[in-house]
Amino acid sequence: MASSLSSKPFLGASRTDGLSGLCSISSDLRNLSSPSVQFLIRPRTVRKLQVRAAGNTYGNFFRVTTFGESHGGGVGCVIDGCPPRMPLSEADLQGDLDRRRPGQSRITTPRKETDTCQILSGVHEGVTTGTPILVLVPNTDQRGRDYDEMSIAYRPSHADRTYDLKYGVRSVQGGGRSSARETIGRVAAGAVAKKILKAFSGTEVLAYVSQVHKVVLPEESVNHYTLALDQVESNIVRCPDAEYAEKMIAAIDAVRVKGESIGGVVTCIVRNCPPGLGSPVFDKLEAEFAKAVLSLPATKGFEFGSGFAGTFLTGSEHNDEFYLDEQGKIRTKTNRSGGTQGGISNGEIINMRIAFKPTATISKKQNTVTRDKHEIELIARGRHDPCVVPRAVPMVEATIALALVDQLMAHYAQCHMFPINTELQEPLRVTEVEAAEEAALHS
Repeated sequence: MASSLSSKPFLGASRTDGLSGLCSISSDLRNLSSPSVQFLIRPRTVRKLQVRAAGNTYGNFFRVTTFGESHGGGVGCVIDGCPPRMPLSEADLQGDLDRRRPGQSRITTPRKETDTCQILSGVHEGVTTGTPILVLVPNTDQRGRDYDEMSIAYRPSHADRTYDLKYGVRSVQGGGRSSARETIGRVAAGAVAKKILKAFSGTEVLAYVSQVHKVVLPEESVNHYTLALDQVESNIVRCPDAEYAEKMIAAIDAVRVKGESIGGVVTCIVRNCPPGLGSPVFDKLEAEFAKAVLSLPATKGFEFGSGFAGTFLTGSEHNDEFYLDEQGKIRTKTNRSGGTQGGISNGEIINMRIAFKPTATISKKQNTVTRDKHEIELIARGRHDPCVVPRAVPMVEATIALALVDQLMAHYAQCHMFPINTELQEPLRVTEVEAAEEAALHS
């Protein structure tokens, strides 16, 4: 018997491990064979062992892969699983990309990028084709020399050291893949997801800044039933309350002139979310949200519904009691659960809060260590946000939209292929009239 082995050693294993016994048996069988008795032994095909690189793709049904580095030729995404025949153009994406882009105001990074997107595939004559959609945003304002020192010294609380530990090599300029510029691909894909959600089920995803450093917006200050995008966009910090917005801007200005940075919190809500999204046990809806938003740069915390504050309540205080509304639908009087129960959406407004740490890069002198293990002092250069939360708002919206549309597709495929049980289930679509009536009821 003749056979060959083309697989490479895996984790130090020998090329012939596990095959010596087979060769010995084959030899014995050949010795036993005679002109009247023949044994046909086919060579075994040994499959190559492969290790796939992970961490750049999100989603199962609506799959998004982002690519590019901060100071490379460009960044973007590939969207796979987008429904066909949906009208789509660069203008549908550009609005959210403009909200995310740098250089918007004095409280953001001074890097100047237009972040103009190009759709290179997956759209024909203005509609999606169902094939992968490639979105590219060229980088135009790179300053690689700002990062010369970082090629030998690790910036405190940055990903420099851990990237070296994992890969043994890294893109130094701008932090490479760990840069917030990677989120351009997510925001572009998120804009597509938002359009699908709005068109299919009337679902809206809105986020806003609810805390900057020690300036905390009271929860009762914002009506989640009537909150509109123009309220969020009415000021440079993206807080829908004008009084607290001024306080937040002042807090950012105070640290910006000192070369310091501060963190904050972004609140995100989902209105008109179809009931039934999310699956037990490991794919609960809030678990999917947590994975999505905690993959954003600088995130350090996630709260859903009552969050940690719920631990101060008793069961009777925390439970959301049911009632029948004017249309005979089952609703909850309160919403401490945050719009889900058992990890499955219940039709109420979904609400969550995401904590962002102070920007790691500051212009103050700090102690660090070089790649060749020498202790030094470092003043980081480059252009960075004194507080990331104003620009994080569209990033949070995008990641939540990506999680939602993926869960919507999963739910539709499993639970809505056949007629629903109208005594217990509700349609996935919410009409504009129903949405308007809900908002008017809580205005």
